[in-house]
Amino acid sequence: MGRKKLEIKRIENKSSRQVTFSKRRNGLIEKARQLSVLCDASVALLVVSASGKLYSFSSGDNLVKILDRYGKQHADDFKALDHQSKALNYGSHYELLELVDSKLVGSNVKN
Repeated sequence: MGRKKLEIKRIENKSSRQVTFSKRRNGLIEKARQLSVLCDASVALLVVSASGKLYSFSSGDNLVKILDRYGKQHADDFKALDHQSKALNYGSHYELLELVDSKLVGSNVKN
């Protein structure tokens, strides 16, 4: 007999949400462990709860080593994200263009 299909939405009851979080977090860590054992893969898992508590799991390799390897392989992606976040800090493209324009006009006035 199958289980009832669960609708994926935020659990409103705080204690039920905490129990579900704990069970699913433990299940996720167990799946990560199984993946690392069965497939001889390096697995790093980070989970941050709503209260800000950090949970981590890493297979045979040290968590920092796995994250460093990921960082080296995806350095270009991180650079693109950094540029993207800086652009978002300026707001809309129009505001960014105005800022660049004002800087260019300001530099021409000084010359």
